[in-house]
Amino acid sequence: MTRTTLKALPLALALALTSGLTYADAGHDEDGFHGYLRDGAGTRSSGGPQSCFGLGGNTMKYRLGNECDAYFEGGYTSTLAKAVDGVTFTGTLWANAWSPSSDFGNASLKIAKAYVEAKNVDFLNGGVAWIGKRYYYRPDIHMLDLQFVNLNGTGGGLDGIQAGPGKFSYAIFKDNDTNNIDPTTGLVTNTSAAIRQNFIYEGLPVNEGGKVDAVLTAIKSQGTNTHSGWQLSVMHKQDVWGGGNTLGIQYGVGPGTGIGVGNDRMGSSGSTLLGSDVTRTRIFDDLVVQPTKQFSAEFVALMQRDKSNAGSTTWTSLGVRPVYAIMPHLKLQLELGTDRVTSATGGPDARLTKLTFAPAISMGESYWSRPELRFFVSYGKWNNAATAAVNASNNSGPVYNNGTSGTSAGVQVEAWW
Repeated sequence: MTRTTLKALPLALALALTSGLTYADAGHDEDGFHGYLRDGAGTRSSGGPQSCFGLGGNTMKYRLGNECDAYFEGGYTSTLAKAVDGVTFTGTLWANAWSPSSDFGNASLKIAKAYVEAKNVDFLNGGVAWIGKRYYYRPDIHMLDLQFVNLNGTGGGLDGIQAGPGKFSYAIFKDNDTNNIDPTTGLVTNTSAAIRQNFIYEGLPVNEGGKVDAVLTAIKSQGTNTHSGWQLSVMHKQDVWGGGNTLGIQYGVGPGTGIGVGNDRMGSSGSTLLGSDVTRTRIFDDLVVQPTKQFSAEFVALMQRDKSNAGSTTWTSLGVRPVYAIMPHLKLQLELGTDRVTSATGGPDARLTKLTFAPAISMGESYWSRPELRFFVSYGKWNNAATAAVNASNNSGPVYNNGTSGTSAGVQVEAWW
């Protein structure tokens, strides 16, 4: 190994971690204990709990210095059995816990993953078979914490089967798997359940350093007076400036919009009460670059239109997060994001801008180096049309009343391993 290769190795490892977290494949877990944690403590300019700045509804907020919750997920993956011919069965068990405030308090642990995989089976042509509950293909725009595709659920499938220049995956899930019970008779009156099928084709080369992924979801509702739906997402991923750019186009119908379950998460089944008049179109560009060892940045531009017989709204968002490592383990971070949401009734647009400064003690200089211990100061400014939305989406209640600006400050840890 040459000295040049050795110098490049840390950056290569960072980019590999990027691929695992941001541009995820079906989501295979590696042996060992892995997880994610964010938590912190803060306050606002008027005193009391930290407040966060967002427009709520079908939007996402810029997250640096703007996360008022506490979240943990983690668990273990282990080899369960290995045959003499190399066929291996692995099991994964994870739990997670979430609190809307900085204190986990009485937050309960829930099972997040519980599944078994079969690997190295010769007739699967390099693919992996699995059954259980899992996180499944959930790439995100990190700065917004927006999982623009999220196929999490309980089901089974075949992943990563070599098919031409790329790989094909198929999975089937059971979503919203509950019944409606008449409180008087105790009888089942309906169900919101849906059968979801996902088709993924990854890694189709289209230009030098560029590939295309496509994800198709078909949702079949199983209740009375409920609706089926679908969604299609196509992403072009380009290697650039020591990082990557993802350009995505998405379209969903009915429960295929993701509305009603996470709202941002297209690919999973949203509410089966949504008919074919409910559609979502989303176009976005997410760029993460690391042109030098010390400097990195993320840029995002997004437009999302939600349309139904009741009207339509459009969410547009622009944001940037430059990061500069002034020392190997000390970063200065700035995040500026602005959002606009049109009114479904023809009223004035709601507008919000959030600015955060956050120095951090970090594991390294890369954009993706974690853990990070942060101190932050955030400032939010919005117009009168956004006041109700900002108050409604704030974790600590309508603390700003009729005000149109606020400041918060605090500390936060973010770690993945």
